[in-house]
Amino acid sequence: MRFLILSFVYLFHSLVVNAQPKAFNIVNFGAKPGLEALNTKAIQNAINVAGKSGGRIVVPPGQFVTGPIELKSGVELYLEAGAELLGSTNRMDYGPAAARALISANGQHHVTINGKGTINGRGREVVKSLLQLLHNGTLQDETWMTKRPSEYNRPRLIAFNNCEEIKVKNVKIKNSAGWVQDFAGCNKVTIDSVTVESTEYWNNDGIDIVNSKNVNISNCNIDAADDGICLKSEGRPGTCENIYIANCTIRSSASGFKIGTGSYGGFRNIKVRNITVYNTYRSAIALEAVDGGFIDGVDIDGVTAKYTGNAIFIRLGHRNKGTQYSSVKNIRIANLKADIPNAKPDAGYPIEGPLPKSAPHNLLPAAIAGIPGHDIENVVLENIEITYGGGASKAIAHIAVDALDTVTENEAGYPEFSMFGELPAWGLYVHHAKGISLKNVKLNYKNPDFRPAVIFDDVHTINLEGLEIEKAAHNNIIILKKTDQVSIKNIKLPIDQKEAIKTLP
Repeated sequence: MRFLILSFVYLFHSLVVNAQPKAFNIVNFGAKPGLEALNTKAIQNAINVAGKSGGRIVVPPGQFVTGPIELKSGVELYLEAGAELLGSTNRMDYGPAAARALISANGQHHVTINGKGTINGRGREVVKSLLQLLHNGTLQDETWMTKRPSEYNRPRLIAFNNCEEIKVKNVKIKNSAGWVQDFAGCNKVTIDSVTVESTEYWNNDGIDIVNSKNVNISNCNIDAADDGICLKSEGRPGTCENIYIANCTIRSSASGFKIGTGSYGGFRNIKVRNITVYNTYRSAIALEAVDGGFIDGVDIDGVTAKYTGNAIFIRLGHRNKGTQYSSVKNIRIANLKADIPNAKPDAGYPIEGPLPKSAPHNLLPAAIAGIPGHDIENVVLENIEITYGGGASKAIAHIAVDALDTVTENEAGYPEFSMFGELPAWGLYVHHAKGISLKNVKLNYKNPDFRPAVIFDDVHTINLEGLEIEKAAHNNIIILKKTDQVSIKNIKLPIDQKEAIKTLP
């Protein structure tokens, strides 16, 4: 019996040892710490060797500079505590044409980035090098003299294309010159407990999921100069499907969680649970289809938005030039609490959201906005509480109740909460929609706002149940224009309901 027990222990130990991935320390392949050595070849050689049978590429404590490296199937890039993988600051190291990503994988499977170390793209320094190359004519760029160097010329930090069974876990990722993480055409992606700190330059989306399926993003902390977590459908026909996002904290100089702007394909079965968005310039939640694609089946539950420019923005537009129109339907947003200040929420961050191009506008409401003949369909807002800073002034802008038709449609405009300029409501504006339900929605402001609280314009089948509006400076708190099939139950308004609700033809 003792022999059998010892044999079992030995066998179990052997299985555990053999189950550990074979380690390939980059130092053993010639990598050298410090800011002077460029270790691209050494690290890529280690990856190529590990790729033959699988294994772990170990980056030990210290700073290691590299240019673009390409991961292979079965390879884990593991950064030990105290390890920092630094991107080269020489733009030419990323290629003479389109900038290659610092870390990429193409058509690979079972690839992992893991560990307690840091990936630092040094994006500000890369752009400085790029600008010098543009000035002396070594590189070309169509936009750099009028706006900034294009994304074509600025390397992303992580870019996986057409890959399967991908994991990014635990690492800190910072200071990209472009998108921080880009997963395009991928299947089975897990991003867990990742920290993003990337506010060094523009277009620094924290996580971009493009035409990918079966994606799980959880426990991440993101501070980005552009959208925090963004789903896109662009670059090729495709859809984002079966996406689950949970327990993430996001700060952004654009939007917190966003679907769009790129929306040529579609988005289906998207679930978001328990996220916090703070100090964010645009919307906490932005759902936008404007390029002929669709949004169908979005379930968001549990959002805390602190000091954001807008709580909810849902948009169906027509930016594409063809005859195909987008569709947006079957959306549920529940258990959201938002604080919308009468101030610029991202003021003081290295890269701030842009100031309005047009005249200053009053604080903007949550909005659900389709276009004539193309309604947003079946939206439920449930257990929502939004508090606005208020303080609107007619001297800044004023759209009277009898002038609602003057609100611009801006069908082809870039979708964002400020795209209409001034809006005539302070709490919620719904335009060109059907099947809209507000269940236990509470709207409030800190300082008086002269506008109506809620406006429905060209909206059909409306259910208002448990709507609560604490304060009102306008006698008509709710405006119903060109509406039908309206159900109102158990609402709480500061003045008599008959006076507070105005119906217009």
